[in-house]
Amino acid sequence: MKIKWKEIYTLSNSLSILRLLLFIPIWILLDKNELGHIRIIIVAICLFGALTDILDGLIARKRNEVTEVGKIVDPLADKIVIATLVIRLFASGEISGYYLFMIIGRDLLILVGGMMVTDRIGKVLPSNILGKITVINIAAVLLLILFGISKETIIFQIIYMLSIILIVVSLVGYIIRANEFLRREKNESV
Repeated sequence: MKIKWKEIYTLSNSLSILRLLLFIPIWILLDKNELGHIRIIIVAICLFGALTDILDGLIARKRNEVTEVGKIVDPLADKIVIATLVIRLFASGEISGYYLFMIIGRDLLILVGGMMVTDRIGKVLPSNILGKITVINIAAVLLLILFGISKETIIFQIIYMLSIILIVVSLVGYIIRANEFLRREKNESV
């Protein structure tokens, strides 16, 4: 995959890079976790990140700035911010080890698998709607935890269980989709 310089410096990619860098203040602020108002700031940062995620996609399509770099940086930013939250919330005992493992494991498998597919077909697989729904659902669980919503409430339980189902289904969906791209590439090269 050959990346052109002009593909890196686009408005949409700049928003994705900004979102990626949000892990730094989130990591630092979670050190001051015992202060209640800090959680509100972290939630505000996360909501700002969600806004940039929406905007970068809209801008990329509207300005015809959909690039291979953007297809990498956009989901990578989501994964890094989510991983930062999950690791820190696990360290403070607010999420379980298996939930941490499911999220980080899924993201690592998708990242490594994506690199392998990109190496074979020469282009990056774009994110799909199921992956985006999964990330939104995981983010909802993390935001509920940050807001201090009881894990015993029915709303928390529903969103939490749905996130577990979506983690598995989206990983299986990604594997199926990657195999389809690899088969298509193999058939075209024959």
